[in-house]
Amino acid sequence: MLELSTVLAHWWVLPVSIVFSTLAIGSGVSGALFFSPFFMYGVGLEPAQAIGAGLMTEVFGMGNGLRSYVQQRVVDYRTARWLLLGSVPAIIVGALFSSAISPTVLKGIFGVGLVILAGFLVFFPAPDDCEPGERAGDLIDEKSADKGETIIEASDGETFRYPTCWRPPGVAMASAGGLITGMISAGLPEIVTAQLVLRCRVPPRVAVATSVFVLAITAMVGAVVHAAHAEPVWYVVVWSIPGVLVGSAIGSRVGKYLPDDLMETGLGALFGLVGLGVLAVEFL
Repeated sequence: MLELSTVLAHWWVLPVSIVFSTLAIGSGVSGALFFSPFFMYGVGLEPAQAIGAGLMTEVFGMGNGLRSYVQQRVVDYRTARWLLLGSVPAIIVGALFSSAISPTVLKGIFGVGLVILAGFLVFFPAPDDCEPGERAGDLIDEKSADKGETIIEASDGETFRYPTCWRPPGVAMASAGGLITGMISAGLPEIVTAQLVLRCRVPPRVAVATSVFVLAITAMVGAVVHAAHAEPVWYVVVWSIPGVLVGSAIGSRVGKYLPDDLMETGLGALFGLVGLGVLAVEFL
């Protein structure tokens, strides 16, 4: 039975969660990139517990953003359904795999994953700075030419038109993102948003909204699987969930004042250093 003293002893997770969520929402990066290493090394949780708690925290943290995108009617639900066919089964496999392997191996996977995701932040342009299809070159599959056109009519009157993308590559990439997210609690939104913009010519506003929608459902499934196969750490998430609710509200307001390029590059460098530190501690 969970003791009140254990819960109260972790009160400090609340202010830290507010700061992390504010930075994540304000800079547009995945909140799990902050929370999983924090839970693992700051709180001292086992890797499977930290990843599960990170996913659970992220589900609540993205609530405000998801609700806003749905109200704006900028989610491409047809594309999202296909992406979920890949990401949901994959995150289940990744979550089960992370619970079955040794903590040392999982920390190694986590460290490598952080370094790779740091590369995304440092070297990939932010979606809002990238024209649809830019740098895609021959990555834009010719098979998309006969798939018709997707039309998204936003609530503010703006209309988005773009070729309906060939689905199988997107499903495969969503599967890879779901698998990685199941193991390290991050990776899916970065992969999905990049491939929608660069491969499928989806406008950034629609790509980000669709990615958040896919992540919300996928992360919820992953959090449930982790909770079922690793001891839930309620004494942590009872503080982190209120923290991300407050932080997401703050971050959505202050984000427009933060320099996106500097934030993403700085955070990418930070996550890369954390990933390299994890690998050095575990294997050197």
